[in-house]
Amino acid sequence: KEVINMMTATHVKEISIKVFNDIGVLAQLTKIVAEKGINLLAAAAWIEDDKNGIVHLVTDDNLRAVDALTAHSYAPEELASIAVEIDHKPGMLSRLCQKIGAEDINIRYLYVSAPINDDKCLLIVSTDDNDRALVVLNE
Repeated sequence: KEVINMMTATHVKEISIKVFNDIGVLAQLTKIVAEKGINLLAAAAWIEDDKNGIVHLVTDDNLRAVDALTAHSYAPEELASIAVEIDHKPGMLSRLCQKIGAEDINIRYLYVSAPINDDKCLLIVSTDDNDRALVVLNE
């Protein structure tokens, strides 16, 4: 099996927040987190339909982030995912996906944060078997 040149794959908890599809909601959520001094490590947001959206956040302090969001009438929940630090170069995402797929593990979703002046990027992935995917990615 091909080894992907990466530092680590680890379990991570994402915060998932269902929101109304309104202008400014994402700005409000991120302001709440920022005002508590909580750093965002990764974020993804999308619209589900005309009225609703979903925001996923990976932070450096989920407990405080969940408390802050709850205090502002949001209903955040934590989801199990995997954080993978991989080389920031062409083909790495493809190789990672092929490695997971070769073990018959289905990727539910993923998103990537690619820093500008760095040789690594952070990938957040959720699969139908996160425990097994973690082992596969760390082989």
